[in-house]
Amino acid sequence: MARFGGLVASGLRDVTSDPAALGSSGFWAVCAGFEGSFLCARFDTVRTAEVPAPVPGAWHGPATGDWTSSLDRAAYTAGVRGIRAYIAAGEVYQANLCRVLSAPLPDPARADVDALTALLARGNPAPYAGTIRLPAYGVEIATASPELFLRRHGRTIESGPIKGTGRTEADLLEKDHAENVMIVDLVRNDLGRICATGSVSVPDLCAVEKHPGLVHLVSTVRGRLADDAGWPEILAAAFPPGSVTGAPKSSALRIIRELETAPRGPYCGGIGWVDADRATASLAVGIRTFWTDRTGPAPLLRFGTGAGITWGSDPEREWAETELKASRLLAVASGTYEATGRTAP
Repeated sequence: MARFGGLVASGLRDVTSDPAALGSSGFWAVCAGFEGSFLCARFDTVRTAEVPAPVPGAWHGPATGDWTSSLDRAAYTAGVRGIRAYIAAGEVYQANLCRVLSAPLPDPARADVDALTALLARGNPAPYAGTIRLPAYGVEIATASPELFLRRHGRTIESGPIKGTGRTEADLLEKDHAENVMIVDLVRNDLGRICATGSVSVPDLCAVEKHPGLVHLVSTVRGRLADDAGWPEILAAAFPPGSVTGAPKSSALRIIRELETAPRGPYCGGIGWVDADRATASLAVGIRTFWTDRTGPAPLLRFGTGAGITWGSDPEREWAETELKASRLLAVASGTYEATGRTAP
């Protein structure tokens, strides 16, 4: 099954890794992994349904102290300093440095990601929240993403990159605005490869959006697709999302491969839906995302967090940003977070 924005899809018809299928027919759930994996699942039935209230006992998540990080504080801050050295050498303007958190599932039988989605809807509501539950294909994802990767309506394509995070608007620095503008330029370039000449615009630049426990700077980049641009061309041009890679994208990806010690998987990828019959789609950047990994001897829950690094980055502040982005979500996944914004004793 899949759940997105008041829609629930069921009755799995077929699964493919070919993005060209998204231009055929039917309703598809899409999971694009950061490293290049791609899964499209077409469903027979789509109905409207709000996320149900959490059911006691349906989700049993890890305790907040059970998580380990692919990069500890020392390694992460060293990575920030390494990226600043690359910036000083002129190899990159910005790079996103991420770490993957992992914890054993205490009761794998009570690890339904749709039940986790119900908890997230209560404790951390997000505009691009969703579930994809296809355990036979190794995909069990619950996302509370605040960030739009791609929205399509007919021949209009739009992206909503986020860059700049603080607890309040007063926390946002000049560095955050500069970071956002750099990524907007990158996204404009990405969309320009698949859009009609002169059609790419930026209706909103560095708007402040409030989300549970923090604020973001968000911009909007929009264009009109060229006549020969289908889903394979769209994804080839825009993926992986610029806001979670860096600028230039090719240099940032090389640095990410060098400094990060764990694959991101669906984190920082693309998660969402495509309605091929109506030529509409909404794909989120896979941030604020949990996924289940059952490939090892002990099933794990994973979660990613990261920050964009520029010349103006302070290593300790960037580490603190990754902690801020993770803390509320990990409390929700533990089952101890209350909708009031408090962690239960």
